[in-house]
Amino acid sequence: MSERKGILKAAGILGSATILSRIMGMVRDMVVARLFGAGMATDAFFAAFQIPNMLRRFFAEGALTAAFVPTFSETLVQEGEEKARELANLCFTLLTMVIALITLLGILFSPLIIKLMFPGFMSVPGKFELTVLLNRVMFPYLFFISLVALCMGILNTVRHFFTPAISTVFLNIAMILAALLLRPFFQYPITALAVGVLLGGLIQLLLQLPVLWSKGFPIRPQFGFNDPKLKKIALLMLPATLGVGVYYLNITVGNILASLLPQGSVSYLYYAQRLFEFPQGVFTVSVAQAVLPTMSRQAAEGDLDAMKDSLNYGVRLTLFVTIPALVGLMVCAEPLMALLFMGGQFDHAMALQAAKALIFYSFGLSCVALVRVLAPAFYALKDTRTPVMTAFISFLLNLGFSLWLMGPLLHGGLALASSLSAFGNMLLLFWLLRRKIGLLGGRRMLRTALTAVVASVPMGVTAWWIVRCADWSVTGQKLQKGIVLAVAVLVAVVLYSLLSRLCRSEETVEFWGLVRKKLRR
Repeated sequence: MSERKGILKAAGILGSATILSRIMGMVRDMVVARLFGAGMATDAFFAAFQIPNMLRRFFAEGALTAAFVPTFSETLVQEGEEKARELANLCFTLLTMVIALITLLGILFSPLIIKLMFPGFMSVPGKFELTVLLNRVMFPYLFFISLVALCMGILNTVRHFFTPAISTVFLNIAMILAALLLRPFFQYPITALAVGVLLGGLIQLLLQLPVLWSKGFPIRPQFGFNDPKLKKIALLMLPATLGVGVYYLNITVGNILASLLPQGSVSYLYYAQRLFEFPQGVFTVSVAQAVLPTMSRQAAEGDLDAMKDSLNYGVRLTLFVTIPALVGLMVCAEPLMALLFMGGQFDHAMALQAAKALIFYSFGLSCVALVRVLAPAFYALKDTRTPVMTAFISFLLNLGFSLWLMGPLLHGGLALASSLSAFGNMLLLFWLLRRKIGLLGGRRMLRTALTAVVASVPMGVTAWWIVRCADWSVTGQKLQKGIVLAVAVLVAVVLYSLLSRLCRSEETVEFWGLVRKKLRR
């Protein structure tokens, strides 16, 4: 199997598993919106949940994965499975010790953390105290999910993608069941949701360990932290951690500013982010996860041309999917918010406010996606410093745009600022990578982008015309509205596929070629 086909197949597996996960995530958010609406309790929960998620990226999915996967892949290729197994056990043991300490400190200092990150909560009676409580309940989630991230890095490197992708389904199931069944047992009903997060993290970890065992990587405690490869990972992690830190500094600043805006702003941004992340989770993250091990192996073998070809293919696949996705999100912003979340405590006015944020986030979808694909190229080359620099510049851009736009556009301005800063980050990464390794096949990328735009415009117009057939301002009629939206999406997908095929898109040909092969089997 060629590397291109390998990447496409891996992305397909990850995407398929992630579709189920994202659907369950949407169901979870629908349950949360119906039960709790958009107000003090949901603001407190989403704010508290962001903190362990942020730290997860610091110490696991972002920094550790960026440093671990290339080193682990190099060890596996050059020194064999036994040495790779030792490295995995060392990293798992050290990460367990470090994250356990961080989790304990986080629980103890929750009031200070909340006060620094969400100062606006102090002015609302009970909001600060509730956020502290929820944060303390959910902080151990950081411990479980950090270990999950390491397990996912190992499994993706040995080309097992399904279990890591499907595991988040169980997080969503745990949160849904907890919200539905445990609310009566708590003074603050939303605490049940926090308990669901904790249980979901534990379940995800328990799912990974048997699969690792079956792949020849049984996790055991191992000490010997003077291993040179462990030191190499630590050195690579330092700039990667700073890069992730800058990224989440963006989010933190956004949260601080959102907490100063009218009640519900944090929740509007959260619901918009959830839908914004759907196409990313389904495909973009899948491509990034598939491309990193491939590029790391090619870099370890010294085959720079093959690595550039893999990167070019990953970028083109990303553009091919995200450009129509961003058009679709803009056109269907209000229908999506109304259909998924409207009802109970979540009314049409709230749906419109969340849709406003989604439209502004959608402007930057392709840029955010490309950053996630380009950054692994630097990680594969063991260059974690460059993404730090670009991330810091992106932070400054985001801060400036946020302060400028939040006045006239409120929470929508914060979403638009995020899109504009992602555009700047993407341009910088492209330019610096080209300087580092030479030509990247920009003409083919541009051709893919133009083809996607040409096919997406009539697709978007058609979808807009179809969704106007329903009145999204009224509650109820879920079945009819669901049918209208489903028809709009189906027609849009078919139309985009046909138009891109007429434009002789390489990606369309390769995708349908893979589908035909699968059907023949």
